[in-house]
Order: sequence, then structure tokens, then C-alpha cells
Amino acid sequence: MTDRESKIAVVTGAGSGIGRAVAAELLNAGWSVALAGRHPETLEETAALSPQGASLAVRTDVSRPEDVAALFAKTVDRFGRVDLLFNNAGTFGPGGVPVEELSYDAWRHVVDTNLNGAFLCAQAAYRQMKEQDPQGGRIINNGSISAHTPRPHSVAYTATKHALTGLTKSLSLDGRPYGIAVGQIDIGNAATDMTARMQTGALQANGEVAPEPVMDVADVARTVRHMAELPPAANVQFATVLATAMPYIGRG
Repeated sequence: MTDRESKIAVVTGAGSGIGRAVAAELLNAGWSVALAGRHPETLEETAALSPQGASLAVRTDVSRPEDVAALFAKTVDRFGRVDLLFNNAGTFGPGGVPVEELSYDAWRHVVDTNLNGAFLCAQAAYRQMKEQDPQGGRIINNGSISAHTPRPHSVAYTATKHALTGLTKSLSLDGRPYGIAVGQIDIGNAATDMTARMQTGALQANGEVAPEPVMDVADVARTVRHMAELPPAANVQFATVLATAMPYIGRG
């Protein structure tokens, strides 16, 4: 990447897990990063991981259009443009709930966060990238290996991640005339609070409960940075990064 000081990223879900790791990786690489999340205190903890970096913490509920609009307005006001959106905010929802017992409110919460929130952020980034000078930028959506293969009792999460693949493809096509590259990273078992239960036991397709291996979340962050720092003429459309021995290939 050239002229790193001019590169501006928005990272959603930046207060923990994959979002925090990616934000820290970008900050340490010289990016300026707007940190978005629902809890200001955890965003400040992320910012403190790279005290020399240029960061901006913005409390954001990605399911609320007014919050997303404010996030991008504050980012542009502070940094002048947006070169990258890492669309990462998401929730698994209530774990282990069979489809017939999943409440509509729980379903709606997952859809509002994982799909509607991703759309709202991508739309805001798209608008900014289309109008800014120089034009263009990059959007990277956090898909999950559930965008390909579900786990048991994950209907809301899996449905939204499959939908996110369609969002990625459509945005990628529509962004071409404006120099907006859109890709997706599908992640399996990065070591975060969200996946802590995997190491003690996760329900498998055959009904058994078995521990699963995890990988260092820093490996995900480095992959996102690689995707982000490609020249505008190149794009990683889909990348799958997972713990090598996890039960994914042939799952079920």
C-alpha cells in the first residue's frame, strides 16, 4: 500500500473479537480507523492497543439507520474520506435453540444485526466512496463458514450469512463503475469469546458433542489487511480462513 497515512477504515464490531484484532492490525500498519460498536468503553480499549494510531471511537448500533449515518458523517468529518469498510458486526443469537423453539424476536435481532446492519453500513460506505475524490474504495464483509455449511441449531445465523454472500456479490457488481471493490472473508473458529465454547465441546451434525480446534485471531486480522491493501485493480472476492483441523470440509 502506498501513502498509508491517507488510508481511512471503518471497522464495525470493533470493541471485541475479530473486529478488535482487525482494527489493531490496521492501526499498527498506519491506517486511520473509525471504531464502531455499541459499547464506548470497549472501543476505547481497542484504541489503546495502538496508542500511536489515529482512531475515532463512535458508539454505533448498526441496525439503526441514524446511527450508521452518524458513524460515516463523523468519520468523514474527522478523516476526510473512507477507503475501507470492514463490515464485521454480528451476533450468533441464542445458541442451541431448535428452529421450532426460536422466537421471532430472536430471529429478528439476528437479521437486523447481521444482514440489515451490513446492508446499512455498505450502503453508507458505497455512497461516500462514489462521491469522494479520488473515487472508490473497498468493502470487506465478514461472512463466516456458515455462509457455506451450517451448524446444528443455527438457522438465523446461517440464513443471514448466506444472505451476506448475495449482498457481497451484488455490491461487487454494482461497485465496478465507481472503483468500489467488494469481497468477503469467511472465518472458521478464530479464538474469540464467541468461539470459546468450541474448545470445550460443540454440537456436531451427528448429534455428538466434541471439542474443536481454534486458530489465532491475529491470523484473520492479517488476512483482512492483505485484502485491504491490494491495489484497486485487484480484489479477493472470497477468502476462507479457518482452523486447519476443524470439522468443516465434509461436515455432516
